[in-house]
Amino acid sequence: MDATTPTTESTRSNSPRRFASALLGLLQGHVALFVEELKEQQSNTLTLLIVTGLGLLFALLLIFGLSAALLIAFWDDHRLLVICLLCAFYALGLLTCVGVLISRLRNAPTPFSASLEELARDREQLLP
Repeated sequence: MDATTPTTESTRSNSPRRFASALLGLLQGHVALFVEELKEQQSNTLTLLIVTGLGLLFALLLIFGLSAALLIAFWDDHRLLVICLLCAFYALGLLTCVGVLISRLRNAPTPFSASLEELARDREQLLP
């Protein structure tokens, strides 16, 4: 045999190594992409929670102040009417917020969509 010609045994032993190396490379790429998307989701979620919490706090203080001002202004003449109108307004606001929340939850994009797309592409390439 010639020294430059690979033997069948060395070719057989290199094939599983190359396959394992390719598989490990794919796995590493997917894990890196998943970790990056997870960090992005975590940062985005934390920012949204903080801003939402502060917005709710200030909205609650505003509603409390305006309600007190209306009740003080109409205390002598129409206190029950003002209380009922305020309750109806708050109920309408609550129903609107719940409707928007449900709509956004139903139409929300799937998390980790880039990772799922990459996995689908790899599956198509590996399986004929």
